[in-house]
Amino acid sequence: MRISGFKARIMSLSLSNVSAREWISKTREGIKPWGEFISTSKFKVPKSVKPVPGRVMKNIEHFQSNYMFVFLGLVVFCVLTSPMLLVAIAACLGACYIISLKNAEHKLRILGKELSVGQQYAVVGVCSFPLFWLAGAGSAVFWIIGASFFFIMLHASMYMTPDEQEAVELEMDEVV
Repeated sequence: MRISGFKARIMSLSLSNVSAREWISKTREGIKPWGEFISTSKFKVPKSVKPVPGRVMKNIEHFQSNYMFVFLGLVVFCVLTSPMLLVAIAACLGACYIISLKNAEHKLRILGKELSVGQQYAVVGVCSFPLFWLAGAGSAVFWIIGASFFFIMLHASMYMTPDEQEAVELEMDEVV
């Protein structure tokens, strides 16, 4: 039995929402305590470059959810400190909201041709592109990527793994 295109789209949409909800719940469950994440006693400069890649990989696996929140915090910071970008986002979201309200009443017709909701959103996207360009969205994206990479790699390379913490504790015991 063949499923109609509309029903298939609804089913795929609900499946993607379920997978998105599962991903969000797994990310929430994976958050390590923030006290552990920023514990300054566990930061130490590596003695050589050799252990850094392993340390980075272990810390990225261990603190993946925390790093996601660091990234989201930088996104919020960037948007809130850029008034033009904030205005551009508000204008784009406002236009999308108006489209959803207008389509609830009746379909939009231009020159006798009915435009689907997807086509109307595409028009908003095309029209908002110059607005985002003027607001400096491109530089904001690259700033967010660069700042996230810097902070995450700095934390991941300086934070000692549990194995390294045990070795440091053993060294301290031997000294005493």
